[in-house]
Amino acid sequence: MRESWLNTGRDVYTERDRELVGVGHAAEARSFFLGHPDYRPTPLRALPALARRAGVASILLKDESARMGLGSFKALGGMYAVARLVMAETEERYGLGPTEEQLRVVAARTPFVCASAGNHGLSMAAGARALGAGAIVLLAEDVPEEFARRLRSFGARVRRSGSTYEESMATALEAAARHGWRLVSDSSWEGYTAVPLDIMRGYTVLFEEVNWAGRSGKSGGPGALGGGPGDVGGWSGEPPTHVFVQAGVGGLAGAAAGYVRDRWGERPRIVVVEPEAAPCLLASVRAGEPVRVEGGRTTLGRLDCREPSLLAWRLLSRLADAFVTVTDEEAEGAARLLVTEEVRISACGAAGAAGLLSLGPAARTALDLGAGSRVLLVGTEEAF
Repeated sequence: MRESWLNTGRDVYTERDRELVGVGHAAEARSFFLGHPDYRPTPLRALPALARRAGVASILLKDESARMGLGSFKALGGMYAVARLVMAETEERYGLGPTEEQLRVVAARTPFVCASAGNHGLSMAAGARALGAGAIVLLAEDVPEEFARRLRSFGARVRRSGSTYEESMATALEAAARHGWRLVSDSSWEGYTAVPLDIMRGYTVLFEEVNWAGRSGKSGGPGALGGGPGDVGGWSGEPPTHVFVQAGVGGLAGAAAGYVRDRWGERPRIVVVEPEAAPCLLASVRAGEPVRVEGGRTTLGRLDCREPSLLAWRLLSRLADAFVTVTDEEAEGAARLLVTEEVRISACGAAGAAGLLSLGPAARTALDLGAGSRVLLVGTEEAF
């Protein structure tokens, strides 16, 4: 059943939140990617037709479908976390300022392993390959074979395990402990937060690009993949009044909340969008603690997560304004609408837009969403 939940635990951004995710971390992560040969800022697309349909002043969509040749925002997370993990291990062994050869020696020590619905595994595999390391990716049985093929093209060893992401995650965790492999999970739990925190900090790069575009009047910054239909060009740079961001375990949504509050303050309303069959963040915020949800299946495979990331829950339970769920059909319909504005992303990538369109009058009033609103969406992955 579709739901909307206004966050009664909403609180102000604090220095403790800033220590986790903020603009300083975004700048540091972007500095890393500026040295990567495949890095280009992704386009910020203006969507006037969707804005008219939603009854708002403007909608901008950060189009992640061509991110670093990997096809999703997750390219920013796993790759950054692998590099940070190797750097930390190398400095512990050799001291500050290690050489490229020393980094590669440490990277090759043992493989990296993760569970994935596809995109996170691609990012981790690309990061491992860049350093000459091995990668092992656990996929649930229903993850499309296309992801397995692409993972192998990056040199990853692919194994099928379990019928859900959570079952694949349990296998990855057990394998890492048994073999001494390095786990790179985009979820977090008690005792495991350092790597997923770096992943979230990597995601903030896309929001830093949005801010840069506002300052410069250019979509995304130097070398942007802009210039296509709907590319915003001279965006005025006014902060968004509303940010709709979809969530699986919540890493991207948590990154958005931390960055938005640090950069643009308390005014922007942050709305987290989940599949109606897997609303783990909504249920956890309502319960006041992380909980596992049961229920039906969803075709929104990269959002089909039953337990939230601990770090994401801690941020979102305080910093998000509302949580809404959408049906698979609503997300698919939103993806079709975006095609009419020449934006081609998957239904998962269009879930934020679906959340915006799904809000009824009472929720719109509670969120002060109306004719003067400026909405930011994230088109998280390419259509396939």
